[in-house]
Amino acid sequence: MCEKSDCGNTRRHSRNWSGPFRKTPGRLLGMGFIRFYQLVFSGFIGNSCRHIPTCSEYGYEAFARHGFWAGGWMTLFRVARCGPGGTSGLDPVVESLASRQKWYLPWRYFRRSSPS
Repeated sequence: MCEKSDCGNTRRHSRNWSGPFRKTPGRLLGMGFIRFYQLVFSGFIGNSCRHIPTCSEYGYEAFARHGFWAGGWMTLFRVARCGPGGTSGLDPVVESLASRQKWYLPWRYFRRSSPS
C-alpha cells in the first residue's frame, strides 16, 4: 500500500537537469551531443569526475540554461578545470550570466572558483 504522498507519483528521476528552458535548435543540439556522450562513451571512461555535478551533467545544464554558444564555452572551460592540476568540489552552473559575459568575449565564461 502506498502512502498519500507517494500515490500517483510516477515522476522519473534523471541525472540531468530537467528545469524549464527554451527549446531552441542550438540548445537541443548541444544537449543532444552531451546525451550521446553519456550513453555511448561515458561508460568506457568511468566515473572519475572531480566535481559535483559531473562534467557531462554540468554541460547538459549549461546548454539548457544558456544556449549553444555560452553553454558550449562554459562546458569547455569546465572540462579544462577537471584535468590534472584543476579544481574539484561543488561547481554548479550559474543561474544567469553576469553582465560582463558577452558573446564576443568567450574567455569571460571561465570561472576560477565556485561562487560563494
